[in-house]
Amino acid sequence: MIDLLIRDGTVVDGTGRAPYAADVAVENGKIVEVGQLPEAHARRVIRARGKLVTPGFIDIHRHADLAAYRPGFGQPELRQGLTTIVNGNCGLSAAPIRRSRRAEIAAYLQPICGQMPAAVATDSLAAYFENQPDAPLHTGMLVGAGVLRAGAAGYALERLEEKHYKAIHKAMEQALGDGALGVSLGLGYAPECFYTTEELMRALAPLAGQSIPVTVHMRQEGGGVLEALEEMLTVARKLRIPVHISHLKAMGRSNWGVKIPRALSMLEQARQEGLEVGCDAYPYTAGSTQLIHILPPDLLTGGMEAVVKRLQDKGVRRELAARIERGDDFDDIAKLAGWDGIRLTSLHCPEDHPYQGKSIAEIAALWGQNPLDCCCDLLVREHCEITMVDFMASEEDIVTILQSPLSNVISDATYPTEGMPHPRVYGTFPRLIRHFVMEKRVLSLEQAVRKMTALPAKALRLRGKGVLAEGMDADLCVFDPAALRDAQRTVMELERFPNGKVHLVVNRVAKKLLRQLHTTIDDAMDAAGLPLLGVVPEDGDIPRCLNQGVPLCDDNYYAARAFYNIARRIAGYKIPLMKI
Repeated sequence: MIDLLIRDGTVVDGTGRAPYAADVAVENGKIVEVGQLPEAHARRVIRARGKLVTPGFIDIHRHADLAAYRPGFGQPELRQGLTTIVNGNCGLSAAPIRRSRRAEIAAYLQPICGQMPAAVATDSLAAYFENQPDAPLHTGMLVGAGVLRAGAAGYALERLEEKHYKAIHKAMEQALGDGALGVSLGLGYAPECFYTTEELMRALAPLAGQSIPVTVHMRQEGGGVLEALEEMLTVARKLRIPVHISHLKAMGRSNWGVKIPRALSMLEQARQEGLEVGCDAYPYTAGSTQLIHILPPDLLTGGMEAVVKRLQDKGVRRELAARIERGDDFDDIAKLAGWDGIRLTSLHCPEDHPYQGKSIAEIAALWGQNPLDCCCDLLVREHCEITMVDFMASEEDIVTILQSPLSNVISDATYPTEGMPHPRVYGTFPRLIRHFVMEKRVLSLEQAVRKMTALPAKALRLRGKGVLAEGMDADLCVFDPAALRDAQRTVMELERFPNGKVHLVVNRVAKKLLRQLHTTIDDAMDAAGLPLLGVVPEDGDIPRCLNQGVPLCDDNYYAARAFYNIARRIAGYKIPLMKI
């Protein structure tokens, strides 16, 4: 007898093959058979008629390095079908961090990854893994090249010396030996933005000729996106390394429909040359990052204390205003999105909490200031620990990227300590199927599943993941695609409760309808991931009572009896469930 049998489902196996009917047998955490298995017996059977059975979804670009230490971590991920995530992206990994630099680096990471708990060991990736709490899903890690440079030389703009490169190389090799899946670059962030191309290749020298994946947040994603891509293709050619472009986009209306087709053509040409290159994207037009990235990179030198001091200087602000107006030497988010297109999502000072969700333009109007001064004053007061959502991308460009065979899907989910997270934290993968498969029909179901499973697994060499086949890990999803929703609001509300358990009440249950849908109350419990508190039957007396203004409180009414039983269970009584 096997451990688990998923019977009568429609398999979408991650390879791009068309969906097909099959049973799936699981033993000891592995898929042991896929096909018609009428004689199979299992300790647990999931009846999947009318549902899809797919490999577990894989998100190779999250920033949950420190969120992994929070109570209840993994629930928003599991609820959107994720079984594997990879952290440490954009050069911003929580380890390895030298003790002498811990406070400095933690302050820079906080708006993206959240506050660093004292319990987190960061001296090495091995130490980080050792004391990481158990999670209900698989978590991998990239080593962030930005953290390696900051550990060796801080956030200085000055050119690195030989001792700094030696320290970077030593830490990189140790992290890879400790289990890092690859190296991530954040060339749009300090201190990596201070590298020249030649210096970057020198920092990556230990990877030359190896098949270790390198993911990259490019130097620019607006008007200079093609030049930034060419830089990374040059690095790939000269070092002979795999390069994967993170969250490919072209920010700013003037770049929409122009830059992305060219970028994909450049990647395709590199593929034809024999280079291992690819890209990914998230299915939202709004991005999210730290507010400090409206600033030119050279203003980010010296760490957050130096940035705060710099922004208090009126002369610096005047020069900054001129550079934003020109917008020719950096990704000028203030100009690309406009002050009304930058909304603040995480503010820590109590007096600033009313401004969460508002644009800088709105806040400036309330304060009677110009937007730049308003922005700088907020950064100073909040010690630069502000996250934003910026509206700069085009859905047409997203479609173009998603339709490319070179792309997979990611969330780029960030985890600030408080505030209003981007919806991609909760709803990325349901949104892909709901919006781009079922509504816009720009991807087939099998294409979408492949971009969430096999392709990300291939990009980071995740063995045993990404394909539903014999011998692969039994990381599986069973779901009804018609029921998929971006449940961000619901999940956020659930997370507001600091204590106590959340239970499930299934309302308006009709036995006939359950039979027609080939579903059960157990299916609802599995979908919600919550213990059952009660079941309320469909009751034809409810509309009549509503029309007559009669309270539905008599024990003769089925629904009234169900609610009475639920109340008694809450009070601690052991009351059996009603038979439906």
